Amino acid sequence: MTQAASKPLAGRRVVVTRPAQQADALLRRLRDLGAEPVELPAIEVRPPEDWMELDVAIARLHEYDWILFTSANGVRFFLERLDASPLDARAIQARICAIGPATRKALEEAHLKPDLVPAEYVAESIVSALSVARLEGRRILLPRAAGARDFLPEQLRQRGAQVDVIEAYRTVAPADLPEKARQIFGGHSRPHWVTFTSSSTVRNLVEAVGADALRGVRIASIGPITSATVRSCGLQVTAEARVYTSEGLVEAIVAAEEAGAWNQAVSQRNSTV
Repeated sequence: MTQAASKPLAGRRVVVTRPAQQADALLRRLRDLGAEPVELPAIEVRPPEDWMELDVAIARLHEYDWILFTSANGVRFFLERLDASPLDARAIQARICAIGPATRKALEEAHLKPDLVPAEYVAESIVSALSVARLEGRRILLPRAAGARDFLPEQLRQRGAQVDVIEAYRTVAPADLPEKARQIFGGHSRPHWVTFTSSSTVRNLVEAVGADALRGVRIASIGPITSATVRSCGLQVTAEARVYTSEGLVEAIVAAEEAGAWNQAVSQRNSTV
């Protein structure tokens, strides 16, 4: 057996739906494990159609007690707009919460250290992590994607916080997604896996190619929110990351492959008894 053939994902074609500019780490890790990654960006990240709300929030940064960042994209667009304003990072007097390691890294690269990173990388965990903080009467800035879930701001408002939800960026489906998806899922060499890293990637791909085109392809989800969206589309999740990161996603695929190989071995052994 060659070294390449002995790798845990050897021979597996894995579709990566992350935006092109954010997929490098996932693509590299899949290749390291012997997989053949297939790039199919299911979302594009774009600036908001109007900067006014974010500009107003930045001008009033001194009024906020907390700034909550729920994605690296939110950090990037917020800081780019801050840099375009008369202010700079010294205007940030609020405490900062980052939802996970990628978001924390984006902040640290700008020399901003988050005060809080929850144990799990979902909105529910932010609410839990902030349970020890006094939020009544506090002002919270939440710069995020348009159309994101309302769970986080609703929960914080129930605790008495004043939450300003500001569109810092938006995600759209790439114009060429339907054509590329049909080529990948409708060809003779269908992929073994498709990875989803957000609910938007699920919805956009299903809308582009239809749920039936994905049946028979194993689905790997980055976490429970994304998995719920997969199931709402009538599809099943084969593997869900325990740690909601790209590395966790790959580990879930490897674990599922190993379990599948074991189950197949047991089935073959039992059939010979």
